[in-house]
Amino acid sequence: MNKLVPSIMTADPLNLEQELQDLHGNGIDWLHIDVMDGIFVNNLAMGPYVVEPIIKTDNFTIDIHLACIDPKRYIEMFSIIKPDYLTFHIETTNTPEKLIDLIHSKGIKAGIAISPETDIKALNPYLELVDLILVMTVNPRFAGQRIQKHVYKKIKILNKKLENLENRPLIEVDGNIYDETAKKISEYGADLYVLGTSALFNDSKKSYAYKLKKMIKAIT
Repeated sequence: MNKLVPSIMTADPLNLEQELQDLHGNGIDWLHIDVMDGIFVNNLAMGPYVVEPIIKTDNFTIDIHLACIDPKRYIEMFSIIKPDYLTFHIETTNTPEKLIDLIHSKGIKAGIAISPETDIKALNPYLELVDLILVMTVNPRFAGQRIQKHVYKKIKILNKKLENLENRPLIEVDGNIYDETAKKISEYGADLYVLGTSALFNDSKKSYAYKLKKMIKAIT
């Protein structure tokens, strides 16, 4: 699977309905939604009241990234609106397996995220338990950061660890993803590419059709 996943946090909040229509009209069927608590990261985004109407359109697979220090609380909060995936940070808990079980008990697929500075070995006990692994190529907080290139090696190592698993989780990458970085990452085998201001939601006058076509070419 090679799929582009726009990050709605970076879309135009004053024209969100039109943004969603334009994305769907250009073949986008996955969305990435960042939830930030202002503590784990120095930023705030996005509440269930914003996300629920998007889910109700039934046009997208919804992947919620919980960048929060109390993931259990937010799992309970967001599971009510039934996203497809809930992903928490391994750095925020001493009991990842319990959180994975909690997410699955809600009928939702479970993801685990890892920040750039965290050793990939931390994921080893959970590789066969999760449905998605989110590899952050920048520290989660604000859009527009430069990619940390040492993460390329982490993606390569992760793919090696997953290659013989019967139920291989998807690998998602997020942070400064545009045509050049996406092309490099694709050499190591990611499945999902989160798009924000670097590739999609920016001041460029090019259309979504043009930008997305350029990204598809980079990852295939």
